[in-house]
Amino acid sequence: MHRLALIAALAVPFSGCFGSFATNLVADALSGPGTLGEDDDPELVRDAAPFGLKTMESVLASQPKHVGLLTSLASGFAQYGYAFVQQDADIAEFEGKSSLAKVSRLRAKKLLLRGRDYGLAGLELSSPGITEKLKSMRGLTEAVAPLKKEDLPLVYWTAAAWALAISNGKEDMGLVAELPAPEALMRRALELDETWDGGSVLEFFVSFEAARPGGTEAGARQFLDRAVALKSGLRLGVQVSWAEGVLVQAQKREEFEAVLKAVLAADVNATKQGRLANTIAQRRAKLLLDHADDLFN
Repeated sequence: MHRLALIAALAVPFSGCFGSFATNLVADALSGPGTLGEDDDPELVRDAAPFGLKTMESVLASQPKHVGLLTSLASGFAQYGYAFVQQDADIAEFEGKSSLAKVSRLRAKKLLLRGRDYGLAGLELSSPGITEKLKSMRGLTEAVAPLKKEDLPLVYWTAAAWALAISNGKEDMGLVAELPAPEALMRRALELDETWDGGSVLEFFVSFEAARPGGTEAGARQFLDRAVALKSGLRLGVQVSWAEGVLVQAQKREEFEAVLKAVLAADVNATKQGRLANTIAQRRAKLLLDHADDLFN
């Protein structure tokens, strides 16, 4: 979602004329930093994202080992699948539209697995054989040990897409059984640099720690405190994760409502950095508050 789609639109039709050099330049441009994260219109981004993702897939056909492009695709499908398609499924469930929710959740699962597979393809370039090792569920700690700090973006987005796919595919017991694999990747990311991307790895564990077998609210709180301590700009998503992933499970409605009301009161325009993510977080906060009666006994 954070890519230069206009460059791709102009360059892709001519890729056959300029060969691999030109497509490599396009791949670099597509996988570089963009400005969509500063946008305040989720609908605009939602409409643009599929074109950007399909453009990247077209360029990848000519540059199958472009790490930046594989990372961007893993990231893009993970974010699009969660922020938009999974959100559709959640809204439909709250509204009692079970058939629509099922269709949207299945689509989210497929998109997220697509992102996971691009991430795994990228990790294979630096750690050959890691896909087979992860999917075998044996020796996971040893499988992720060779991953280095420069692999962190791929590690994070592969694990995030994988874990989200499992969350959206709970009826698929074969997929659910793979949960230790994304956990192993995220724990390796935690070892490499827990401050990466402003604490995104810590934010993942806020909700994961409380939900995993043997996890606790206290453990999740530790991750929350460490994430907040980084003070890396306005990051509302971690508060929503805490409310949704921990406080609902603990049935602490008063704290749940206080946290989400604080999220809604925050000024997402105070800084451009992360404005889109914060806007989406506020929308989810409102959705959860509107349906609090469905979440608490």
